[in-house]
Amino acid sequence: MAGHIDIVVNLFGPEEVAAGQTGFDAAFMDQVRMPEAMRGGVSMDEYLRIMDAAEIEHSLLVAVRAGDRRWRGSFEIPYEQVDRWCRAHPDRFSGLAGTDPTRGMEQLADLHEARERGFVGVHAYPHWFSLPPDAARWYPIYAKCCELELPFMLQVGQNLIYRKDVRLPSVARPILLDQVAIDFPELTLIGIHVGTPWTDEMIAMAWKHERVFIGIDAYAPKHLPASLLHYMDSYGREKVLFGTDWPVIDPRRAVTEMKAHGLRPESFRAVMRDNALRVFPKLAARLGG
Repeated sequence: MAGHIDIVVNLFGPEEVAAGQTGFDAAFMDQVRMPEAMRGGVSMDEYLRIMDAAEIEHSLLVAVRAGDRRWRGSFEIPYEQVDRWCRAHPDRFSGLAGTDPTRGMEQLADLHEARERGFVGVHAYPHWFSLPPDAARWYPIYAKCCELELPFMLQVGQNLIYRKDVRLPSVARPILLDQVAIDFPELTLIGIHVGTPWTDEMIAMAWKHERVFIGIDAYAPKHLPASLLHYMDSYGREKVLFGTDWPVIDPRRAVTEMKAHGLRPESFRAVMRDNALRVFPKLAARLGG
């Protein structure tokens, strides 16, 4: 089926919950109003049914790397753990390679591994390392992404308190992508999580730089700012990509609320599918877009 594409999805099965690979606690689940029935994890079979109900054709699964391995609270989902599902369901899943700038040359070698596994992009959480996007330690990773032609996705805007014993400052205002985009004009950058509360900054960066895009995941679409809705339905329709940050937002709710905005058909199609195929060339090759 030629359905929607969700660009930010976390593994959230019983395996990941039991292994402490989610990075959040019960207080965070309360804050995002996660239903009690799903807090022990949702099986991949059930998640596929949720995708079908939401008319989502393909999801990008994040092999998360969150924090220096020496720090309390840090966690990761190994590339092979994501790759297992991508190989089992190649028509439904592709991988995103998490990055850790504290690993030096090891991380650069890992990106080659990710490309060999068929991953379509790279993912980062700046706040988990207390390193803003324009910090020098990210630059070798940006350069490697240019070399490997892999888009780089990173959270911008505020981050929440995922665990009460691990309180991380927000370090990634969207304006900090400005220098990165100037220094790496060949690099595709996707600022995910809307850029809240600096959404207008995120729009400015996407408008200024040809290869900077906005991911609208992690927030219920009915709460998207009016300026962003105007942008994606007009001069910015080619710069915005749909996502959920599952399990934070249920895809069924997200798609329903996106439809309720009444975007122009060409805008809706671009945000929900076509832009992802343009931004992630390896994904387009896989899906025939």
